[in-house]
Amino acid sequence: RSVYDDQPNAHQKFMEKLDACIRNHDREIEKMCNFHHQGFVDAITELLKVRADAEKLKVQVTDTNRRLQDAGKEVIAQTEEIIRCRVQQRNITTVVEKLQLCLPVLEMYSKLKEQMSVKRYYSALKTMEQLENLYLPRVSQYRFCQIMIENLPRLREEIKEISMSDLKDFLESIRKHSDRIGETAMKQAQQQKTFSTALQKQNNVNYGRNMHLGRNRILESKNEITLKRTFEDEDEHEEEVLTAQDLVDFSPVYRCLHIYSVLGDGEIFENYYRKQRRKQARLVLQPQSSMHETVEGYRRYFSQIVGFFVVEDHILHVTQGLVTRTYTDELWNMALSKIIAVLRTHSSYCSDPDLVLELKNLIVVFADTLQGYGFPVNRLFDLLFEIRDQYNETLLKKWSGLFRDIFEADNYSPIPVANEEEYRIVISKFPFQDPELDKQSFPKKLPMSQSVPQIYMQVKEFIYASLKFSESLHRSSTEIDDMLRKSTNLLLTRTLSSCLQNLIKKPHIGLTELVQIIINTTHLEQACKYLEDFISNITNISQLTVHTARLYGLSTFKDARHAAEGEIYTKLNQKIDEFIQIADYDWTMSESDGRASGYLMDLINFLRSTFQVFTHLPGKVAQTACMSACQHLSMSLMQMLLDSELKQISMGAIQQFNLDVIQCELFASSEPVPGFQGDTLQLAFIDLRQLLDLFMVWDWSTYLADYGQATSKYLRVNPSTALTLLEKMKDSSKKNNIFAQFRKNDRDKQKLIETVVKQLRSLVNGMSQHT
Repeated sequence: RSVYDDQPNAHQKFMEKLDACIRNHDREIEKMCNFHHQGFVDAITELLKVRADAEKLKVQVTDTNRRLQDAGKEVIAQTEEIIRCRVQQRNITTVVEKLQLCLPVLEMYSKLKEQMSVKRYYSALKTMEQLENLYLPRVSQYRFCQIMIENLPRLREEIKEISMSDLKDFLESIRKHSDRIGETAMKQAQQQKTFSTALQKQNNVNYGRNMHLGRNRILESKNEITLKRTFEDEDEHEEEVLTAQDLVDFSPVYRCLHIYSVLGDGEIFENYYRKQRRKQARLVLQPQSSMHETVEGYRRYFSQIVGFFVVEDHILHVTQGLVTRTYTDELWNMALSKIIAVLRTHSSYCSDPDLVLELKNLIVVFADTLQGYGFPVNRLFDLLFEIRDQYNETLLKKWSGLFRDIFEADNYSPIPVANEEEYRIVISKFPFQDPELDKQSFPKKLPMSQSVPQIYMQVKEFIYASLKFSESLHRSSTEIDDMLRKSTNLLLTRTLSSCLQNLIKKPHIGLTELVQIIINTTHLEQACKYLEDFISNITNISQLTVHTARLYGLSTFKDARHAAEGEIYTKLNQKIDEFIQIADYDWTMSESDGRASGYLMDLINFLRSTFQVFTHLPGKVAQTACMSACQHLSMSLMQMLLDSELKQISMGAIQQFNLDVIQCELFASSEPVPGFQGDTLQLAFIDLRQLLDLFMVWDWSTYLADYGQATSKYLRVNPSTALTLLEKMKDSSKKNNIFAQFRKNDRDKQKLIETVVKQLRSLVNGMSQHT
């Protein structure tokens, strides 16, 4: 340190000390060398001595080594061979050990390939799992293992694609076979229902045998035949009971589900399956445009839907999670809404009641089948009530045609019966009772015509037809009874009533036919109580039940009778008008012919013969018809006198007209229809009688003096009527000089006529002002 300090002469002092130190070491080295020098010399001397021996030894060693090498060459060769063999042995042992590890892998891979070739894909996936988790990790260092590891994902994808292809084939298969599956399911449900119904009817027959022995014997025999036939059908089909599994192979969907579950894609598979099945459901629910034309179209439609949901129900019960109850319920609710809309639309096109009835039966079987699989079907039965109304409408249209045909074929004359057998045939069809007629001997005639028993039988047939629809609707007997009565009321009050009204209005229906129609409706009205009993018998519901509806046939037939009566009055008046139209009066004749006009006598003869036909009518109807005819005749004759186109009337014409009115009064007094009191019928001609008497007697002073008094002899003569007729006679006198003798012989009387005319005009003016 001091060397680097800035002390004066420090470096020189250091060098001096260093030189002194070097000298000291040199002296020590020299001393040491001097001390060992002799030993060194001795050693060199010894070494030189040994050199010769060393050369000799070297030669000996070299020779020995040469000889040793020559002797060990064979040993070395053997040793190397031993070493090589031991290496091979060690390698073989290693290879065996490795092969023992690789062989199971290769065997599993070979097994995998074999499973793939025989399409055992689920087992192949299990084999892949074992390869990946157990075998391949042991030999992962080998190249072939890497190739296997790379191939396994591709094999999985291949399995997924193949299984998905199988699933698509399965979906296509069940789409094709769904109608057959549904048809089989519906057939089995129908057989089960038929069997149960037959047993129930058999039990009902046995229960009620003592109460209604006669009627139940027939039912019992029918039900025994039905039950026997049902048992036979069950025996026939017992060996042929097929299920969805028998018709369709479900293994593809099981395999695909298991495969996707193993691959961890179970949710993807579920979503795909449900999506495809929804698409198929929409296709199944889409009907053909011509489905409503035949029952086969409906049957095929229902079979496809049943088949679809039978498959879904099967999948629901044999798989876990692929199809859930919530999913099937949602799918069913969607389908049910579509089905109801389709049936509403297509059933509205049906005009054949038989087709509507078959549709109802199909819907019932369809509903019962799906209800057996746990699907709610109440809305379908509600739909059946809508279709029931339509069925009733089609029945009403059909029966309207039947009624029209019956009415057109009827001869509207009493039914002739020649013997007891014919009589029994008629009363077996129609409940007719008449003790007075029973006392008569054959041959005899029943009061009604052929249409009455035919109409009655057709009403019963309608009730049967309506009952057919009400069956199997899961409704109580009271509800069925109510439905039957309502539909029968519609038949009576609308269809039959309309047919009767149209019949009555037809132009070819004459008075005789109208009389017979009134008689027919009377007997049909009386038969309504038997129809009510008939409905009660087939529904086993007493008429005394509070909620039991009544038949409205009484009002129907009463209305028809009133219409027929009104038509009788109208046709009588029309016939009278026809006779009036052929009247040919000579209004300017100087004196009468002394006898009534020919047209009027013909008219009276016609009325007399017509009223004889009315003997079978109720008394009031015949009396009303007679009174109406007389009043119309009187009014027509009055209008003939007062016709504005008739300008002149002579006294001779008045006298001739008076003779005709006298014949009318004689006809009225002859009591053409019994039951009139006194001269009631003659009062129909009182207006004409008083008017003609006034002119015939020329009693104007009395008329003018008593006018307005209740006791007036000419109370029914209106001043305007008298004035009109008097003016017609006055105009006639100007040309024919009828009143010339009066002017010559009695000018006062001429003045009286002028006075009468003035007074009549005054009365008419006063009446108009008062009005």
